[in-house]
Amino acid sequence: MAVAVKASDLKYRYPRDIARREEPKFSGLPDPAPFNRHDMYEVLAMMTVVMNELGSDDGRDLHMLEDILNVAPGFIATREEVYDYLIGTARECRR
Repeated sequence: MAVAVKASDLKYRYPRDIARREEPKFSGLPDPAPFNRHDMYEVLAMMTVVMNELGSDDGRDLHMLEDILNVAPGFIATREEVYDYLIGTARECRR
């Protein structure tokens, strides 16, 4: 099951970084590039990969991931750190 997260699926609205829209986004590990949690295109790519890793297409899981992202500490800054944080925290919350 491959999940494709769309902007309309998201709980929150995010600004669009149009200037960087065409730059490569997160598609899996490793990826030490900085993560812009205030860019809808970055958030969509991250949420798609995380939802697929969790094996979920449930909107409640997606919204939980957004809540986790919005309270994640600022020192979690790279794409791979954000991915690991989201996966780890989501698995703990789903227990």
